[in-house]
Amino acid sequence: MNIEDKMFLVKRKPTEEVLTEKELLKLFESEEHPQHYIGFEISGMLHIGSGLLTAMKIKDFIKAGIRPTIWLADYHSWINKKLGGDLSLIREIARGYFKAGFVSLGLDESQVRYALASEHYDQWYWVKVIEVMKSASIQRMLRCVTIMGRKETEVTESAALLYPAMQAADIFHLKVQLMHAGMDQRKVHVLTREIAEKMKRPKPVAVHTHLLMGLQGPQKMGFESNEKLDTEVSSKMSKSSPKSCIYIHDSEKEISEKIGAAYCPEKQAENNPIIELCEYIIMRDRPLHIERNKKYGGDVDYVKFEELRSAYAKGELHPTDLKNSVAKELSEILKPSREYFNKHSELLDVFKGAKIGK
Repeated sequence: MNIEDKMFLVKRKPTEEVLTEKELLKLFESEEHPQHYIGFEISGMLHIGSGLLTAMKIKDFIKAGIRPTIWLADYHSWINKKLGGDLSLIREIARGYFKAGFVSLGLDESQVRYALASEHYDQWYWVKVIEVMKSASIQRMLRCVTIMGRKETEVTESAALLYPAMQAADIFHLKVQLMHAGMDQRKVHVLTREIAEKMKRPKPVAVHTHLLMGLQGPQKMGFESNEKLDTEVSSKMSKSSPKSCIYIHDSEKEISEKIGAAYCPEKQAENNPIIELCEYIIMRDRPLHIERNKKYGGDVDYVKFEELRSAYAKGELHPTDLKNSVAKELSEILKPSREYFNKHSELLDVFKGAKIGK
């Protein structure tokens, strides 16, 4: 595969930003198989934003010759009080359900390296953590705690300052050349790149992907100063809010009900979660077939997303018809995960009685 095709695969949706494209080009010119990393807190069940969208992007990376690592960040989850701060439960879910979730989405161990973070921490890793903390001010670290999904004012434990330092140290420890995450992790990636220069280490390329909107629609909460990021972060799909998300193993009925109840104002394509599902998932690689009664125009096929978006904004496509088609397509896309967990239901049993959320 030529470099131009590799660049296309990395930059295609749901990618929103590459820091920087020039550095990515140089990376492909010098490395046939760059090392990739994406880290995950272990908390609730995987949904289409955290699971499916990530798997889709990692498949792009694999096609481009990149070698991915899914970093199961157990200590980070512990610091952030996920699953009630139960470290044993965090590790059990990381090794079992979380890894299985990505395998069910088509990322088997022959393609992706899965690593429980704490099993790879040695004395030299903690030296790197200290180096990172010596290279950044307390205020800079405090500004980075929003990557935990919390406001600066919500942080009460000093361990929170360790969280971004450990994330940067993870990247250095793994000798990562390409770090990957949602836009909500941008601050720590920028910090990592700046510290790399100070520490005279190779500066990794950062790939940031779109944050899929929750089904409840936009909810502006003043989370960040930047207006665009403010809306995205406060409204992103959340595993701790079942009505706002679709889990990768939801039944066809559950998917239909959740899509049916989703925010989808007529003629409003902007900040519309159902339109987003079309843009980033349903129509990423295929056209969308809309089934509808002949008296409303009959069936129609939209080959390009822009055509669908325009038709919806003009009122040529009704929300109910769009929702019905999206629910059907999404159910088909998630069929392998649904079947996998139907055969391995014990992996879901671990969540019974578990404390999920912030």
